[in-house]
Order: sequence, then structure tokens, then C-alpha cells
Amino acid sequence: MDSFIDPARVQALTARERKRFAAARPRSAELAARGAEHLLFGVPLHWMNDWGTPFALHVAEAQGARLTDADGHQLVDFCLGDTGAMFGHSPAPVVAALQAQAARGMTAMLASGDAAVVAQTLAQRFGLPRWQFAMTASDANRFLLRWLRAATGRPVLLVFNGCYHGTVDDVFVDLEDGRPVQRASLLGQVHELTRTTRVVEFNDLSALEAALAPGDVACVLAEPVMTNIGMVLPDPGFWEAATALIRRHGSLLVMDETHTLSSGPGGYARLHGLQPDALVLGKPLGGGMPCAAYGFSAELAARCEAAKRSAPPGHSGIGTTLTANLLAMAAMRATLTTLMTDAVYAPMIQRAGQLAEGLRAAIARHGLPWCVTQVGARAEFQFCARPPRNGTEAAAAMDDALEHLVHLALLNRGVLITPFHNMMLVCPDTTGADVARLLAAFDEVLHDLVAPDGPA
Repeated sequence: MDSFIDPARVQALTARERKRFAAARPRSAELAARGAEHLLFGVPLHWMNDWGTPFALHVAEAQGARLTDADGHQLVDFCLGDTGAMFGHSPAPVVAALQAQAARGMTAMLASGDAAVVAQTLAQRFGLPRWQFAMTASDANRFLLRWLRAATGRPVLLVFNGCYHGTVDDVFVDLEDGRPVQRASLLGQVHELTRTTRVVEFNDLSALEAALAPGDVACVLAEPVMTNIGMVLPDPGFWEAATALIRRHGSLLVMDETHTLSSGPGGYARLHGLQPDALVLGKPLGGGMPCAAYGFSAELAARCEAAKRSAPPGHSGIGTTLTANLLAMAAMRATLTTLMTDAVYAPMIQRAGQLAEGLRAAIARHGLPWCVTQVGARAEFQFCARPPRNGTEAAAAMDDALEHLVHLALLNRGVLITPFHNMMLVCPDTTGADVARLLAAFDEVLHDLVAPDGPA
């Protein structure tokens, strides 16, 4: 995609910003060198190197909307752990709940009183009566796929091109020139995923119906808004028509709301009146504590229970020893009852709206053909004039080199956004001054990109 920015200028600015980053962070450089001795790729997880920095940024502490790096620089954080800290770093109600529970026990592989309260709250909030738990949304998606294939007797999963559902192998299938292709980046996969995974473009009802027609699709797994290839909104009426098609062909609809929980206390589906058969909730649910939940309609829950009771005894492949541990349940209870409320969401969404409008104004001021999309407390800019309608259009608008430069330049100006695509998230602790700081930094970066006399 032509982002209308000279690649040579991007390269020159990136070199400048990398030098600036390195000069200001000797302690991070030292820690990165130490990590290289015993950590694969020098970091706890390889994608921690995806920021475009000359070496990994190391965090010292995080509180609210602020993050302090190992060199003492305080950053305004609009990444927020890629949604894991959507309600701010170390929110007080969750910290208090974890401290209290830790003194009484952390894990026991047994049910607790918190579990019943959390499940009841989830049922009331999201409209699905039965729930189970996991440690991550990736696990929740894996577990749900097992349940639904067992309940339906159908082997096939249907996803949308460019989708993201964590590290679930089954979803790593893309469309290339209209053909389903197993994603080349998936390491160590020995099974041919295209045998049991079908993929169509988002917002394409005809393709969806054709993929459902054979009658072997257990479920459609989808985010209500695509969020990890740049945000892609559903066309008006798409989900209502898609849901009718899915039901007509005897399949089930699973919505992964891990990112779209930014929409409000009941997520995107509840806000827009959508009715999935199952729902996955991940990162934000525990206020930063690793945990996830997945819910079932009453009819689906009955089918899943019947499938389990009729199966031979032995390990189901669903759940882990630490799933629903006491700490996770306490964190979810605190998050659901004190943070995931209308009173907390309203100012977050309002401030995200101010951010989105400010981004649009800056982009227009510098004459760039870019667009901005907002979903609740989440906003994102993309290097295309109109919001993309599907994964292929969104992928075509991406420019890795330009993204790396913008993210690095913002970081050097005291603002952190996600290291991949251009997502920004507002938490309850984000202030108007924080938004203004991001917008001023963004404006400065755009000036350097388009100024006729070159970078300042």
C-alpha cells in the first residue's frame, strides 16, 4: 500500500530515532545484553523484540496509565499490555483482592465461592447462562473448539481472513489470491490445517454462505470487529445476516471479545444486540492477572454436557491444573464488580473519542490519506483513506517500516502504543493531558514525515 511517505525518509528518520533511543537507555541495553546470555532471542518471549527498537525496552514498574522503564523514563502508556491492562496497571481493587486471596491460598484445583459469583456475574453481563474458565483467551478458544466439535460431530472451523484468536493453530489459515493457505509463519505445524479450517473474507455474506453450505462446519469463530490486522468494522447489518446464515446451516457462532471488551461492560455483542452461541473473554478480565472465561448458551451447554457424559472416561484435553485458580477467580471478581461498569467505561470511551478526533485532525493537517477507527476505548489509525472492509484490504494498508518508525518516534517522545499495527487504548487513569501529549508527539512525527524541507 502506498502510504504517501517517501521510504528513504522513513529509513533516515528510523536511523535517527534508533540512535536517540539507544543513547537514552543504557540500563535497558545492559539488561538486554544480560538477557541474551540465557534467553532465546534475548527476551522472555520472542515478540518482545517487535518494537523496532535497537534492543528490548525493559520495564521497571507500571501504575495506572504510566510505565517507568529501566532507565527511569516515565512513559504515558496507550499500549496497556495490548489490552491486558485495559483498566490501568495494577488497579487498586484487583491488587487488594489478590493480596487478600494470596494470604488464604493461591491454587487448590478446587471450586471456590468466587467462581460461583464470577459465573453469575458473567451470565448477567453477557447473556449466556453457562461458563468455564481458562488461563488465556488462546486456551479458551482451543477448549471451545473441542467442545463444539464434540457437541456437533462436525470437524470444520470457519474463520475470517486475517483473523486473530491468540495462538490457536487451527486459525492460522489465510486467503492468498482467493485460495486458503496455511500461514507460513506458523512454526512446527505438522498437520495440514486447510483440511479442517475454512476461511472467507469478513463482510462477504456470499462467501460465508458458500463455505457453510457443505454442512460440516462446527462453528464460525470471529471477533465482532477484526482488531489485529488493523481494525475492520462490520458492515451495517452484516452480523444479523451472518448469524441467520450460520443458524440456517446448523453451525454455531463463537465471538472472541478479548479485544472488543473495549466497547463497554457487556462487550461489543451485547452493545449491538448480537447473539452468539458462545463467547470468549480474555486479557482484560482479570485486571492484569492471567485468566479467561468462555460462555455457552443454554442449548449449547446441554449438548456439551451430553457429549462429555457419553464420551469414554479419561482426559478430555480441556483445562489445565491452574485453570480457575483462586487468585484468578479473585481477580476476575474484583474486575467484573468494580471496574467493568458503566461509570468506569463512560469517561474512557469519551476520552478515546477525543483521541480519535485529535488523530484525524493531525492527519488532515498534514494532508495524509489515512483514516482513524474507534471501538469504545480503543482507537487506531491506518495508512489508507477509507476504513478497510476485510483482511485483504487491511493487510494491503500496512507498512511495517513506517509503523516501526512511528511507534519508535512516539516512544522517544514519552508515549507508548502497541508494537504492531497502530492501536491505542485509553484506561480509567488516562488524563486529558495524556491525550494531548500523544497528539503533540504524533503531530511532530507527521511533520518530520511530510515537511518539504526534510526532518527537523
